[in-house]
Amino acid sequence: MVAHLSEVAGQLFDYVIIGAGTSGLTVAGRLAEDPEISVAVLEAGEALLDDPKILLGGGFGSTWGNPKYDWAFTTVPQTHENDRTIPGGSSGMNFYGWIKPPAQDVDVFEELGNPGWNWESYQRCTKRCENFTPANESQLKAYPHTFGEDSHGKGGPLQTTVALMTYITDKLFLDAFSAQGVKFNEDPYGGNINGTWMSASSLDRSKKWTRSYSATAYYLPHKDNPKFKVLTEAFASRVIFADESVGNDLVAIGVEFIHGGKTHFVRAKEVIISAGTIKTPQILELSGIGGPDILKRIGVPLKIDLPGVGENVQDHLLFSISYELDQSLPHETFDGFRDPEFAKEQARLQELDEDNRHRYGISAYAYLPLAEILPEFADSFAKRVGAWIEEQKKDGKLNPGLEEQLDIQLRILKDKDVPDVEFVSFPGYMSFPTLPENKNHISLISFLQHPLSRGTIHAKSNNPLEQPAIDPHYFANGFDLELTVEQMKYMKNVIATTDSFKSGIVREIDPGPATLTDEQIRDYVKKTCGSGLHAVGSASMLPREKNGVVDPELKVYGTTNVRVADLSIIPLQLAGHTQATAYYVGERLAEILQVPR
Repeated sequence: MVAHLSEVAGQLFDYVIIGAGTSGLTVAGRLAEDPEISVAVLEAGEALLDDPKILLGGGFGSTWGNPKYDWAFTTVPQTHENDRTIPGGSSGMNFYGWIKPPAQDVDVFEELGNPGWNWESYQRCTKRCENFTPANESQLKAYPHTFGEDSHGKGGPLQTTVALMTYITDKLFLDAFSAQGVKFNEDPYGGNINGTWMSASSLDRSKKWTRSYSATAYYLPHKDNPKFKVLTEAFASRVIFADESVGNDLVAIGVEFIHGGKTHFVRAKEVIISAGTIKTPQILELSGIGGPDILKRIGVPLKIDLPGVGENVQDHLLFSISYELDQSLPHETFDGFRDPEFAKEQARLQELDEDNRHRYGISAYAYLPLAEILPEFADSFAKRVGAWIEEQKKDGKLNPGLEEQLDIQLRILKDKDVPDVEFVSFPGYMSFPTLPENKNHISLISFLQHPLSRGTIHAKSNNPLEQPAIDPHYFANGFDLELTVEQMKYMKNVIATTDSFKSGIVREIDPGPATLTDEQIRDYVKKTCGSGLHAVGSASMLPREKNGVVDPELKVYGTTNVRVADLSIIPLQLAGHTQATAYYVGERLAEILQVPR
């Protein structure tokens, strides 16, 4: 199934793709549909196509930090989070959520100078990749799942559906928001994600409700194509350029990679870097593309002066509150997987193709504009953010690209149709620092959607095997921390105090009822928040003069044939989760390359 070294090293391919992740395999699979095109994919990880830790859902997070599956990246110590280091990390490891952003957030891409990158193309591309199966009758009896026929795809390679069960915890969550006047959104995939709703999940009903992801959707259908080679355990180190350029632009001739402890080279007519927000800037810098000061520090000769490489990093921060559930109610949570016997029984049921907790998803969400839930705070907050932006402009502290982005973020903050905050019901224990007891829990999770802070990711040295320095600058902008405190207070003091929510819980565990003041909540957030694993922006698709790295065709400035296709090209963070957006990037590049349909 996967290629042998001899089939790749020294060979010439039309396209060499660095990274078999979500976007990379998407564009690779589309290219493989053309019998005349040869494609090689270099993947640093192992081939784990049949691994139950990837395919089955009950062990959410069990692959995180395990070097067999995960890079296990950590940040540099975060000054504004008590000098903590934060672990970070895709469609093979996520929580299945098939969530699209609001149309306004996507249309911003075009506004920032990228023609064709808008909600219309987003819908076209994500529908093309999707094959959606609606809820079955038993699910509809448990909860009235709704969807818009025109907002989902049919016939695409990626399978999506509604997770098998609806939890009592989901009802507690949805009813609590309803009690606050929050409306249920019957079509959250049509460009408006405001309100509460039940999400789809990337699960394949035809294969025992196992994970559908880029490998099953875009690799396996083409695995026997003789012109499509995926080499695993191949660690790409840099792009190699020809001595002669075309005009002022460099021409890539291939990729250097490490396999089996030795350095090899594969020739390419075109290179697509799809190594993700964290690794892509490192590969660019090791190839001589980036800021002069960075390259000088790591001892790499400068080939293309692109100071935007590794800059403009934005992530969703998550933070949570956990509650013990009333054990007399028939809750169905993920807590049981901490018991080896329970996990063994669920695996047995899965093997027999019977209903079990591996087939559950995380389904209940709420996306809300700040003005809807905290109108007085929202007004004051927007005014203060606006004043700060004007002060930064006056003092000349903003580069042209960031100035434009912040103006857009302020507009979004004032827009009552665009959500600023996200809340999620997690059926199980997911908070810190208390260790959970052998009971059932619900966790209320919230994400910071549009951070004002900007981080960096840069190579530490010219050694490709050394992790890059990841500095997301969490809470470097104090407005981000202020907003997270308000989100925590809303969960703790409003949602959790509704009669509907209290009817199913026994007590708050983390941070606990004694955590009451803003200062206490702020301290809890700084000690316990984590990465939402949705980082974007480190190779932003922006005009070159605005610190851009790639143009609207995803071509790296200063090259004729090097492109980037992953979440690093997203110039401004979106509300929602990023799985669907990663597929959008891959499908959109396939369009740009004019892959025949």
